[in-house]
Amino acid sequence: MNDKLPYVSSYRQLVVYKNSMELAEKVFMVSIRFPKEETYSLTDQIRRSSRSIGAQIAEAWGKRRYIKHFVSKVTDAYAETYETEHWITIAFRCGYLNEETSNTLNNDCSRICQLLGGMVSKANQFCS
Repeated sequence: MNDKLPYVSSYRQLVVYKNSMELAEKVFMVSIRFPKEETYSLTDQIRRSSRSIGAQIAEAWGKRRYIKHFVSKVTDAYAETYETEHWITIAFRCGYLNEETSNTLNNDCSRICQLLGGMVSKANQFCS
């Protein structure tokens, strides 16, 4: 396995990882304003899923030796992104997020999914 891709040497340099970290920060900042009664439900769930996206990308990077393991972890990142979108929709429908914030966060999720799709379709470049 080539430990150094020509364009990055660490998962921390991946645009998708950086975007996932920005999304997690944004989710944290907006979720601070959620009602206290949501602390152990919506607030916890949306923070957990948004933070897990980057963690799954980091794990995928660590599993690059085996293409199927790599793809599996990237797919887990996809799932966490979609879960985050779900919680964003719930927060919007409950009136905890305005439409602009909801749209911005969902657009961030869509961009992350596009980038993850590129990682899956070019997995051999990451795992070679």
